[in-house]
Amino acid sequence: MLQVCLNGPRTAADSGAVPMSPAALAEAARRAVAAGAEDVHVHPKTPCGRDSLSPSVVGPALEAIKAVVDVPVGVTTGAWAEPDQPDPSDGPGRSPDRRVERVRSWTVLPDHASVNWHEEGAEALAGALLERGIGVEAGLWSGTPGPGRFLRSPLAPRVLRVLAEITDTDAGSAPATARALLTEVAGGAHGRPVLLHGWDGGAWPVLRLAVELGLDTRIGIEDTLLLPDGRPAADNAQLIAAALAPGG
Repeated sequence: MLQVCLNGPRTAADSGAVPMSPAALAEAARRAVAAGAEDVHVHPKTPCGRDSLSPSVVGPALEAIKAVVDVPVGVTTGAWAEPDQPDPSDGPGRSPDRRVERVRSWTVLPDHASVNWHEEGAEALAGALLERGIGVEAGLWSGTPGPGRFLRSPLAPRVLRVLAEITDTDAGSAPATARALLTEVAGGAHGRPVLLHGWDGGAWPVLRLAVELGLDTRIGIEDTLLLPDGRPAADNAQLIAAALAPGG
């Protein structure tokens, strides 16, 4: 399975190729699916370009995308998209409950949502998604406590898939980092599909490794702004086409 990651936390300041509005996201998704993408991952954004989990932001983005594609569509639940609110009972700390409240308030539901297992509150957040019938993509970032926490989680057997996410952006070392993460989670994935991907300099080497290993993978403006030959990508569809090209 090849997923397209339309925008991520990037903004127009990063590249003019980053889709922001519901209409732009829908057109980007339509073109990417036409190019061969089989799944969509999106970060719904406020008009000022900030990732958000608000139902007034998530709903319009999902409605626009789902109106033009017939593949599953998922969203982020990253902690940066909903800064946790102060909880007086916890003193100066911050509570992760805000993201759970947001998920429970959604009026338009995604097919799946990614949960970063290294973030505080991941377990409660995944539980809230499952309660609403939303598939959970377990985001396991290399170099974080996430993989270990996931392997100990009672929810691990219930996730839709494992996202093996390689934070090593060095093209030379990223594949080795990927293999190490895959070895770490191999015994605790409970037979769930694994989607392997990298970021920036590691995006294309890790994608090639995923293809070599027969794993699901993804590509898109969130993961890289560049084509394999180093040229700037015009859009997500061009990245999908490059990934599907022989030797991509």
